[in-house]
Amino acid sequence: MSDSKKHFIYIARCSDDTLYTGYTDDLAKREKKHNDGKGAHYTRIRRPVSIVYHEEFKSKSAAMKREYQIKQLKREEKERLIAPK
Repeated sequence: MSDSKKHFIYIARCSDDTLYTGYTDDLAKREKKHNDGKGAHYTRIRRPVSIVYHEEFKSKSAAMKREYQIKQLKREEKERLIAPK
């Protein structure tokens, strides 16, 4: 069952050029939370971050499955996702 809320997975580029993959239902709010130091520990010590890629899903479970898939990718594969088409 899907709900009316939008669900996103995203890739954020940190200040040290590392990539962080996460889930949210509000991209702008999540980016702000990371940059306010209230996000994941990983990004808290690597601010500022900017969301450079996202995908939208109709259900949280679909988004979470995709988040897991992306987290399994090598950096080069993530960079190909991020690259402009």
